[in-house]
Amino acid sequence: MYSSKEYLKHGSLFILTLIATTLAGGEWVYGKSVLGEGDSALTWEYFTKSLAFSIPFIGILLIHELGHLFTSIYHKVKCSLPFFIPAWFGFIGVPSIGTFGAVIRMKGFVNSRKKFFDIGVAGPLAGFIIALGVLIYGFSTLPPADYIYEIHPEYADPNFEGYGEEVLNFALGDNLLFWGLGEVFADPERLPAMDEVIHYPFLFAGYFALFFTALNLLPIGQLDGGHVVFGLFPKHHRQISFVVYTAFIFYAGLGMISPFMPYEDLVLRLPLYLGFLFICYQRSGLPLQTRITLILCMGAVQYLIAFLIPSIEGYQGWLFFGFLLGRVMGIRHPEVSGFRKLDTKRQWIGWLAILIFILCFTPQPFVFT
Repeated sequence: MYSSKEYLKHGSLFILTLIATTLAGGEWVYGKSVLGEGDSALTWEYFTKSLAFSIPFIGILLIHELGHLFTSIYHKVKCSLPFFIPAWFGFIGVPSIGTFGAVIRMKGFVNSRKKFFDIGVAGPLAGFIIALGVLIYGFSTLPPADYIYEIHPEYADPNFEGYGEEVLNFALGDNLLFWGLGEVFADPERLPAMDEVIHYPFLFAGYFALFFTALNLLPIGQLDGGHVVFGLFPKHHRQISFVVYTAFIFYAGLGMISPFMPYEDLVLRLPLYLGFLFICYQRSGLPLQTRITLILCMGAVQYLIAFLIPSIEGYQGWLFFGFLLGRVMGIRHPEVSGFRKLDTKRQWIGWLAILIFILCFTPQPFVFT
């Protein structure tokens, strides 16, 4: 079905991504870098230790994509092998997780709502099951509480060389599932704070797996969640996708414009932000006048909310993803003929996918202070 050239290309990308995420794991989990010197250098010992992050993380992404692949093959829909996208920037001192994820490109025409649903939901469900196992294992086998002193010896000794130096304060945002698994399976005395989870490879890998699962299950356009909504609500999927996208981009932009920021900053930021929103809605299918009215109303409401609640702030990190959804991928799902509903079993699976999205989604996944 696939040529040896395709296997070589996709296999090479997979190996490069595994290496890249291992290097990234060394930086995050152990504070070791290929650019480091002395104790901060990434040795072969720490490279192999970092596989405890990269193997489960990339393994979960692989299972996710294989879920799509095997379901496509089952339905006789042509598609590519998984494209893994390596993305490690440690050579210029920029932190990353080693990958932008993985995708499968559909080559064949999908002619039924059921096939769209099956192919879309198979990946997140398959990956979620493995992620759940990884997190349960990670929470159940936490190292002793003093493990963190191996990574941060300054915590135990205020006189440690380098204590008090400014460092990047970074924490993972909580979500319902991650919090719940910690409450059920972890020893409270060993449970790390969210700003220390990065040093626990299985938890860190599992957290990112939930993050990517939630992104894919957003009920927008041609994301996996969009396929689910397309199957569950054959007559209303466009409206649902549009409303969810608007709520998503609205939340992301909260705090971008505020009456309390310096006037010169507001004068510069306001047209840039409104222009950004305009671009995001270019593939929405809305008439030009409606699009202009929508973004002006969004900006006005966000400005009013900032006036009434000065401390409110969305998560501006979502704006780039919102741009990709709105301008690159589009928020509309391709149609198929007819409005035939899914069978009862698939409807239950669809609602399960929505529940998984709610449990995995983190409004502010990465917090820098």
